[in-house]
Amino acid sequence: MLRLIPMTLGLLAAPALAQTSPAPAPQPATAPTVVPTPAKPLPRVKIDTTAGSFTLEIETVKAPITAANFLRYVDQKKLDGITFYRVVKVADKFGFVQFGTNGDPKRTLPPIKHEPTTITGLKHLNGTISTARLAPGTARGDFTISVGDQPSLDADPTKPDDATHTNLGYAAFGHVVDGMDVVTKILDGPIDPGATVRGAFQGQVPAAAVKVLSARRVPNG
Repeated sequence: MLRLIPMTLGLLAAPALAQTSPAPAPQPATAPTVVPTPAKPLPRVKIDTTAGSFTLEIETVKAPITAANFLRYVDQKKLDGITFYRVVKVADKFGFVQFGTNGDPKRTLPPIKHEPTTITGLKHLNGTISTARLAPGTARGDFTISVGDQPSLDADPTKPDDATHTNLGYAAFGHVVDGMDVVTKILDGPIDPGATVRGAFQGQVPAAAVKVLSARRVPNG
């Protein structure tokens, strides 16, 4: 019987040794796969005119104040029936066209805060739409579309401030994505050299004003 004791002790010790064995190293948890949320498409607006149609993409992310202002005019149908009343042609396929409420009190909404291109990061390139203004903060319901790249319309902080604050430039807020040929056609239209608009823009007034038939949001994407 005495010879069984060492064997018995050995059997009893085995479980104790097993319990003191190091546990397996924990495996790092696998991080869940993050699927990025796709960016919401920017709104688009189709402008139907007596010269044809073109479509704008509106930069509501980069220029939220100026873009929202334009979309208010669209959604309230305040641009239906207005005209392209000004054409500034500097050279072949270079200049800008201007359209909007032209001070009509029944169509014009309150002025908005100026968003310079130094803040939005936008540039006045071919097809860029921006808001016409006098002093910064006076922009309402008149808009220009550039034909050709025009960096002179961008804000330039290196220029000294002056009475008209031209160094702050104009507030770009979108660009033509379809129908740029229609905009160029408006630019190329004949000018009435003696006509003015409210006493201004002589030599820049179309002989036959192009009328906006409708301005409506259209699907994008």
